[in-house]
Amino acid sequence: SMSRVQTALKNAAVCVMLLPRFLLAAVMLWLLDFLCIRRKVLTKMRESDLSSPDDPPLCVSDSNKMFTLESLRAVWYGHKLDFFKTARLGGAAPNTEVVPLDSASRRGAQRILDYARGRRPLILNFGSSFQRVARQYADIADSLLVYIEEAHPSDGWVSSDAPYQIPRHRCLEDRLRAAELMNREAQGSAVVVDTMENSSNSAYGAYFERLYILKDEKVVYQGGRGPEGYRVSELRDWLERYRSDLEASNAETVVHV
Repeated sequence: SMSRVQTALKNAAVCVMLLPRFLLAAVMLWLLDFLCIRRKVLTKMRESDLSSPDDPPLCVSDSNKMFTLESLRAVWYGHKLDFFKTARLGGAAPNTEVVPLDSASRRGAQRILDYARGRRPLILNFGSSFQRVARQYADIADSLLVYIEEAHPSDGWVSSDAPYQIPRHRCLEDRLRAAELMNREAQGSAVVVDTMENSSNSAYGAYFERLYILKDEKVVYQGGRGPEGYRVSELRDWLERYRSDLEASNAETVVHV
């Protein structure tokens, strides 16, 4: 039928657009399996101006294989999610369904924007916990940690550098149990999990990890795709500018009064 032809053409067009980026990433993974190259690249990244004490260190132990069938699948999946995401800087924030950890509030469906309070910015963290930043800006912004599917499941693209060895989530209970481990380290942030349909991950292109800030139901900050694009320092810069603007606005109000 015509709809099948259109779908096939759309998929072919997406493949053509994503292929150059995917092949570049695949070559990089292959090169990083040469330990001399891996060590040089990681050293350069740590020494570069882009690195900041706020950003999680990029660690890849010598024992980890980078160029595998599982790693290529994961990279292709990440590129595809990023391409199809509906979250766009300046656009409406996707109000996807999430599942809270505490069973009492699991009775009613929760959505991401339920965690926004008034006009306060909401930090969306699809990744590591960053207690220090969440606490430091708690007076001006709220923080929500959204636990999505594992980037390095123990039965997939395995990483010995992962803090926990967690297999792929087969059901929501698996995901909730795994998220409890993060909840212990996420003081200052509410913690929720993505649905098993991966609705938040798809809408925000969050895989492997990503940072956003939402305000007035809009995306006001969109971080890059992790791990290399996961920049807590960039997020901090946005919050510092917002704090300065807020203080200037309050000072003006006082003067007018």
